[in-house]
Amino acid sequence: MDYHLWDKLAEDNETKIVYLIIDGVGDLAVPERGLSAMQAANTPNLDHLAARSATGMLEIVGPGITPGSGPGHLSLFGYDPLEYVVGRGVLAALGTEFPLQHADVPARVNFATIDEQGNVVDRRAGRISNETNERLGEKIRRNVDMEIEGVQLFFEKVKEHRALLVLRGEGLSGDLADTDPQETGVPPLEPRGISPPAGRTAGIVQQFVDQVREVLTDEPRANMILLRGFDLYETYPSITERFKLRGLSIAGYPMYRGVTKLIGMDLHPVVGNVAGRFDALEAEYGDGYDFYFLHAKQADARGEDGDFEAKVQVLEDVDAFVPKLTALEPDVLVVTGDHSTPCALKYHSWHPVPVILNSRYARVDDVDRYDEYSCTRGSLGLRPGVHLMGLALAHAGRLAKYGA
Repeated sequence: MDYHLWDKLAEDNETKIVYLIIDGVGDLAVPERGLSAMQAANTPNLDHLAARSATGMLEIVGPGITPGSGPGHLSLFGYDPLEYVVGRGVLAALGTEFPLQHADVPARVNFATIDEQGNVVDRRAGRISNETNERLGEKIRRNVDMEIEGVQLFFEKVKEHRALLVLRGEGLSGDLADTDPQETGVPPLEPRGISPPAGRTAGIVQQFVDQVREVLTDEPRANMILLRGFDLYETYPSITERFKLRGLSIAGYPMYRGVTKLIGMDLHPVVGNVAGRFDALEAEYGDGYDFYFLHAKQADARGEDGDFEAKVQVLEDVDAFVPKLTALEPDVLVVTGDHSTPCALKYHSWHPVPVILNSRYARVDDVDRYDEYSCTRGSLGLRPGVHLMGLALAHAGRLAKYGA
């Protein structure tokens, strides 16, 4: 299917669409419980919503493909993740509202701990405080060359162990491999151009990293940096241009704020916990927007920790706020995730995620539980994640008839 067909058929009206994305929602049944975290959680509000909706499963990228959060969200927003490929650095920069310019090359930074042999012992430096992050950033900017071979370098704080590096200058390439080895007990990888034109950019990054390592050598924990998600910044068509939607993004983490800003959504300045985000949506719901994205992160984090009971608790916490959404009576209410994060794997996985699509035009099925096993019986079936936006637009009366 040509997913740009939606662009041609999209119509503007007064209907409203709400997405609740529970990050990493999908799981696997564990032998000791015989249940997944979703099955074990007491979620009466989500279950009641499922019983009044069409349900199914979304394969976010493709069979057997484990999605990152960037392609996972782009897929849900109707952007084919195989066509729209963006590095994590771009999303991190946009999420912190760094003023990216065309052809900048951003990368996500982790402060990390290396031992005397130069091997990584902690990829997140013990999740240092925001205050330590800010101090280290200032230390780097004060003692490291922030212009190398005519290229400007910007080093900005993000949160805890995360920071941002942006390169700005002529002839740069974003085609660089990560320096984060994604494991401990091995040294950081050297900056490397994936294609020949990226060699100069890799050399500039290497000079920067070498200086940073020297400057941080006296730090007890954050004595090295690891870089991920290099990319050359280019603009994307917005959801207003494509789907005639005016979107509001209510998310806390820069990654998710970045992906929504990339497609032209406004960012709500909300901070704090998930309760604050539900309150923000309730307060902002009205004439200004017709598409609302509310992001709940912690199910993913607890899945990566392998903490089954904590993930159950997160799902129950989110469920308690669902009546705030249903009370708004949006024309379309979607509940799903951008990927599965099973506790047994402690990482993202390729498993499809369960979806609820609530609308007065939905074909309600006999599923009355919101979990990854019950929703396999739903009327939406198993379909690509990128289909979700088309379904949401249609159920909101926002797609014109195709053909005569």
